Amino acid sequence: MMKKLLTVIVLGLSALSFNAAFAHGGAAAKHGGVVATSSDLSFELVGSRDGAVIYVEDHGKPMAPTGLKGKLTVLNGAEKSEADLVVAGDKLEAKGLKLTKGAKVVAALVTPAAKAITVRFTVR
Repeated sequence: MMKKLLTVIVLGLSALSFNAAFAHGGAAAKHGGVVATSSDLSFELVGSRDGAVIYVEDHGKPMAPTGLKGKLTVLNGAEKSEADLVVAGDKLEAKGLKLTKGAKVVAALVTPAAKAITVRFTVR
């Protein structure tokens, strides 16, 4: 019970500190997913057969996620699931998750320079 309460508090506080950068306009989805912007980068979340993938763009140009690491958390009502995000070629991949319509998804990433990036998505 305490772990769930702590999770809700952390997610709530991180929502208050959300710092989206929309100076360059919203990016269009190129892989059929949902796009969110954070730290001057665009992230596209796409459901896959065995989990989810995230494509990264810098000012409209694909960016290799080399050195990025983190965790993907899916909140579907009261159900929560998590998986590590790992580099898989030109994208980040999280296995063992299921994205359902309306689910809230949080990607907590860390750059090679130890900068934290939080990206929030709502699955459509």
